Parts: sequence; C-alpha cells; structure tokens
Amino acid sequence: MMSTDLWFAVVGALIIAMALFTFIRHTHLLRRILAFNIMGSGVFLIMVGLAQHDQQTDPVPQALVLTGIVVAVSATALALIIFRRFYKASGQTQLDEDTEQ
Repeated sequence: MMSTDLWFAVVGALIIAMALFTFIRHTHLLRRILAFNIMGSGVFLIMVGLAQHDQQTDPVPQALVLTGIVVAVSATALALIIFRRFYKASGQTQLDEDTEQ
C-alpha cells in the first residue's frame, strides 16, 4: 500500500508531466506561463511528499517550499507584465519562431 507521502510525490510527478506537455504543445505565451507555474507547483508537491519521514516532517524542505511559492508568485507576476508589454508592442500572443512552424 502506498503511503500518503508517496502519493504526494506521484501526483506531483503527474502534474509536472502534464504541465510540461502543455508547455511544449501550446504556442500561446499565456498558456506557457501558466503551464510553467503549474510545473513549479508539482515540484513543490514532490518536495512536500518526500520531506516526510516516519510521520514527521522535515522543516528544511517545508521552508524551501514556502520560499519557492513566494518566488514563483513574483516570477509569474514579472512574466505576465512582460507578456502584456510584448502584446501591446507586437499585437501577438506567440513568439515569431513559434508562428513559423
């Protein structure tokens, strides 16, 4: 039987795989930003799942995840601002190399 800790890690890996597929498959920049953010959430879920040993939590990975969440929110806000300026300047939601395919 799988423990709860292992379930967190497995679900986190599935979330990463689905987000990576979305990131590669779609060319729309907003979808790519969201997929990248969801990929980070999967990493956080794996870290939380693997940080538990014998029904006790390790505080270091928990602190890293909390710091990572703050950094992820800041990076997402920056990416959205850059996307908005790119859209205002070019009127496109995709990069030039993505539209050539």
